[in-house]
Amino acid sequence: MIAILLRPCRAVLLASAAILAAASCPGAAAETYPNHPIRIEVPYAAGGGVDLVARVVAKGLTQSLGQSVIVENKPGGATNVAAEVVARANPDGYTLFIASIANAVNPSLYKSLPFDIEKDFAPISLMADIPNILVVNPSIPAKSVAELIALLKKNPGKYTFASAGVASSTRLSGELFKSMTGTDILHVPYRGGSLAAVDLLSGRVSMYFAAMPSVLGYVRAGKLRALAVTSLQRSGSEPQYPTLDESGLKGFNETSWIGLMSPAGTPPAVIEKLHRAVVAVLKAPEVQAVLRDQGAEVIGSNPGEFADFLHQSIVDTARLVETAHIQPE
Repeated sequence: MIAILLRPCRAVLLASAAILAAASCPGAAAETYPNHPIRIEVPYAAGGGVDLVARVVAKGLTQSLGQSVIVENKPGGATNVAAEVVARANPDGYTLFIASIANAVNPSLYKSLPFDIEKDFAPISLMADIPNILVVNPSIPAKSVAELIALLKKNPGKYTFASAGVASSTRLSGELFKSMTGTDILHVPYRGGSLAAVDLLSGRVSMYFAAMPSVLGYVRAGKLRALAVTSLQRSGSEPQYPTLDESGLKGFNETSWIGLMSPAGTPPAVIEKLHRAVVAVLKAPEVQAVLRDQGAEVIGSNPGEFADFLHQSIVDTARLVETAHIQPE
């Protein structure tokens, strides 16, 4: 009887020893990683530009890593809800976060965040950069940026612009447009780009500086009218649309970037394995074709480059928040 009882105890001790060995040897943990599904938290509703890129990459990672990579949409709190979940998650590489420019803006908007985007996260890769595109409901009688500005100046406070969230690049683009044109447009925030696009289609809002993947289908179908892109260069997939810089707003440059992060403390070997897998996915011709067709510029940086980019983005957006008098809503 004693021998029978000792067998499960010995099994438990052996299992515990294996866990301790893996914890004390991050390289060993990386060798077996991943051995169960990975979850990617997307801080926006499904269907928006950030979500579309996340799902393309998740599909590729599922194939290359041999484990399911599940996208979970967790909108709310200007991306802070999902970010806090990941910041507090076990740093083992199984809970990841899709970061965007909102995470560079939030430190300037919210003074008491429960996490630090630079200290509490480990960068994996800056995956893509996406120009926003200024689109209007077809009922708006403006066929160019100049005509839109003239219309807005004649009707201060009458028109509205949607955004994918209070700290999103879509909101920053709208605020920068207001500041540079001296126009009065009411900001209407949503919990994701797909929700903003739906209300623009119905005419509930007038215009939207949208991440290109979330609205290109509607533009190509003639359901929305595109006037210009927010990057300094024309879009490779839609070169027929001028930039706002070309349209008279010199220096206008506001885009949406998308990166992948893990909780701080994730073993470096796991970070490196994820980084190699992400870059391989982004280099796949079929993935590049899908993303570029949606207006995205594929990047695939290394963790150090992403960390430097994130820091500079925080500095740059702080200036815009101050000069445009952007406030949380």
